[in-house]
Amino acid sequence: MPALLHTALHGLPPPRVGKVREVYDLGDELLIVATDRISAFDAVMANGIPDKGRILTQMSAFWFDKLAHVCPNHKISVDDAEVQARCKQPQPELAGRAMIAKKAKPLPIECVARGYISGSLYKEYLSHGEDVHDLNLQVGLAESAQLVRPIFTPATKAEEGHDENISFARAVDMVGREVAEQARDWTLQLYRQASEHCATVGLILADTKFEFGLTDDGLILIDEALTPDSSRFWDATTYHPGKSQPSFDKQFLRDYLETSGWNKQPPGPVLPDDIVGKTRGKYVEAYQRVVGILDF
Repeated sequence: MPALLHTALHGLPPPRVGKVREVYDLGDELLIVATDRISAFDAVMANGIPDKGRILTQMSAFWFDKLAHVCPNHKISVDDAEVQARCKQPQPELAGRAMIAKKAKPLPIECVARGYISGSLYKEYLSHGEDVHDLNLQVGLAESAQLVRPIFTPATKAEEGHDENISFARAVDMVGREVAEQARDWTLQLYRQASEHCATVGLILADTKFEFGLTDDGLILIDEALTPDSSRFWDATTYHPGKSQPSFDKQFLRDYLETSGWNKQPPGPVLPDDIVGKTRGKYVEAYQRVVGILDF
């Protein structure tokens, strides 16, 4: 099946378009469609990864259901019949990739939990030391090292470019202490319980990003949850601290782009078939191991 890059749902207003998702306003609800688009270095590639959107939607639905006892979330349904009932005409391309969701006002921060030091935080740690963002980290941490305990590292949401890691104090300034503390506590609880599940299938959940939104009934978990787009999953059998770890995400794509001659300016290039296939394989394996269903 070819990759789905765009949607056009008859009889519905134009969607709000993100890098991957297209969000349709249904009045009292949202219809969130995950396309097969893929981005890297803040640019969307010219072609997509077949089934990627289905994987993101179904993994998120799995986690929303599994972790619903920790905090409320925006999922109403991913049932294809219920999705089609919201559409004016049959839209078979939505099968498996659409979620009916509650409306919420997103917080202006992203909520990141880390059990291991990697990525942007490791780079900042090398530059600024253990007190980066007031985190009071251990001295002499190697790349990908496990932390003494999971930490909460909020980030701003960048309209363009990369998100910026911030201190908890700055998050409080942005959303208020009560909301910031609730988001932090839920983020860490979600991370710990998801990590326990991942460990049972031989995966390490190195870090993950959540988003929360405000409703009339209070704060809820929104957007996606614990997918390869929002998380670093490592294979526990090949984990060795002191270096970057192979991840179940876009790593094949990033590695290819670094050597492709592309100048990292939009638009993204057309990806070769082998890069598409290897990237798809990592997403599929993450889904199959986490969810335990082999239907991709």
